[in-house]
Amino acid sequence: MSDPTRRITKAERKEQARLEREEIRQRMARRKRTRTIGTVLVVVAIVAAGAAVLAFNTDGEDGGGELAAPTQLVAQADQAAEAAACDDVRTIEAYGADDQTHVGDASMPQVPDLSTYPSSPPTSGPHEVTTLPAGVYDSPPPIGPLIHSLEHGASVVWYDPNAPQDEIDRIVRFYEQDPGDVPAGQERVIVAPFDYEAQGGAGSLPAGTQMALVAWHRLQTCGEPSLEVALDFTSRFAAPASLERDYEGEAPEAGAAM
Repeated sequence: MSDPTRRITKAERKEQARLEREEIRQRMARRKRTRTIGTVLVVVAIVAAGAAVLAFNTDGEDGGGELAAPTQLVAQADQAAEAAACDDVRTIEAYGADDQTHVGDASMPQVPDLSTYPSSPPTSGPHEVTTLPAGVYDSPPPIGPLIHSLEHGASVVWYDPNAPQDEIDRIVRFYEQDPGDVPAGQERVIVAPFDYEAQGGAGSLPAGTQMALVAWHRLQTCGEPSLEVALDFTSRFAAPASLERDYEGEAPEAGAAM
């Protein structure tokens, strides 16, 4: 049993100091190892991020679904059009003398049936006095104001409600982006499902078509939806054009308010 009154010898004090120094050294060594491991983890994270960026730049989109840059999407449009079974952009004839008629008077009190228009979906023809604002619509918007927006230079991305949802989601996410962050002309584009049951056969996209791109007197149809093809069309046929491209449409009031 130790004596609490006994004085510590000089040798014992030296040994105690040595043990304290050894404990401090080991503590510092542990801290150094912790810092080293932290540094390694940071480096690994940076390398992983770099790999993700490389994959994004190579494939156009990363695993998290981030959209590629608009110019990159347009550059892939030709290949995407072939894969999505798209036809060429066609010029559609006018709706006779009433191509730009505003409905509401005695001669034409309301928008006529879709079956009377030269194409499905329509690219021109009798329409409401009001216009339809650009944007993404979850349900089919009224046709009358939409056609008036076409007259003002809008483009429309119509899709079949039964089309593959993953590609529809890509299209919706792209056109929902803030033009201030991603300026790609989306403020002149309408995205919506084409599904008007009351209009019979003319109220749905033609058989074999899951996406229809529309501007005034212009129509392009695809067997499958494709963001690349949609953007290639809207960047040329919405007025004003976007992505430093030339306007290729013929809307009578191109650039007017929607």
